[in-house]
Amino acid sequence: MQHLVIVSFGKDKQYDFKPSGGAASDDARQWFDHEFRVLECDVATPTGKILAVDRILSVARYAGEERFRERTTWAEQFARYTAAILGRELIRVDVEHYSIGY
Repeated sequence: MQHLVIVSFGKDKQYDFKPSGGAASDDARQWFDHEFRVLECDVATPTGKILAVDRILSVARYAGEERFRERTTWAEQFARYTAAILGRELIRVDVEHYSIGY
């Protein structure tokens, strides 16, 4: 399956990634758990449970636009692991509005 992961930080601040190769969803979850801790992400949820989409959005927000703009290896990993967790062909990570669309 071909994936397209779009990470948006607002108007004219959109970064498209076409991750090559798949990743195991367990590896992806571990990577997001690690990055969530390293970046010291903070998410307020009514239930206290942090969902996968919350981790994805928070990691993108706390990592910042620069990592995506420079197309670092980290940004490529983010896209590949996002695709692995969500399993959709088209994924839009809207950091500005804190939402994920398909």
